Amino acid sequence: MGLEQAGAEPVGKHGDGASTSTRLNGIPEEDRAPHPQSPGSRPDLASTPAQKRAAANTISTELQPNTKKAGNRPDESMTTAISAFSGWATGKGLKTVHTTWESQVKTLLGRLDSEKGALGSAANIFLTTDTERGASIKSIPSSLNSF
Repeated sequence: MGLEQAGAEPVGKHGDGASTSTRLNGIPEEDRAPHPQSPGSRPDLASTPAQKRAAANTISTELQPNTKKAGNRPDESMTTAISAFSGWATGKGLKTVHTTWESQVKTLLGRLDSEKGALGSAANIFLTTDTERGASIKSIPSSLNSF
């Protein structure tokens, strides 16, 4: 049974040239923002070198140590459980899970380290670029320099 058979009317008025198709998974073109933003994002994406350094510092002083501590938490109990169930399929499964856990923690710590490095590099690049641009602009002769 289609929409026509159920008595449903298509979207748009008949004869006015408007689209009569139904779209269930999108926003009409006329209602779309020119540059859609993700929820919670800032439209200008601006940040200062100080903000980047603060973020890198937070990764270094809070996220990395806490992630490492949380990643090591199950080690002792897991080792005990693995040895208690040795020779059983459960012991082998626990060992596989523990190996996977350690790998994921290591990957996460590596990712945090690269994000920290990228933030530090970006802060330095912005500062260097600003300094170079300022020097370049100051080197242009101008009659305003005498004021």
